[in-house]
Amino acid sequence: VNPIPDGYPRVAPYLNIAGAADAIDFYTKVLGATERMRMAGPDGSIGHAELAIGDSVIMLADENPAFGNKSPGTLGGTPVSMMVYVADVDATFSAAIAAGATEIQAVEDRFYGDRSGMFKDPWGHEWTVSSHVEDVAPEEMERRMAELPG
Repeated sequence: VNPIPDGYPRVAPYLNIAGAADAIDFYTKVLGATERMRMAGPDGSIGHAELAIGDSVIMLADENPAFGNKSPGTLGGTPVSMMVYVADVDATFSAAIAAGATEIQAVEDRFYGDRSGMFKDPWGHEWTVSSHVEDVAPEEMERRMAELPG
């Protein structure tokens, strides 16, 4: 038995969502995720599901406070942001907003060489989407960072 199963990265985020089935549809449409598996939970909820985004895996389930699974809505927000590289950040960000996400940071070129934007999905999870647009040497990155306002 392989202690790290084939087909799984070493780190895979696990999202607790109040409305996991709708979230799977959103992540499929907006982020290009493909559903790897889905297991039923109590009362028709999703007990466990797995999505692939590129070579990454995201696991998720419907919120179930009896098992300690609490969504961002129940917790009053999230301290975690997911980061996803995409081929066209502008199109992905626009699709997210059109599908009900809320803008946190508009898409713009960043000092470190990515064009990025940040949104909150309809279930309270925060996502940064980026396309790498420039290779920036560490010294240049430090110089640009020092020039940032405030």
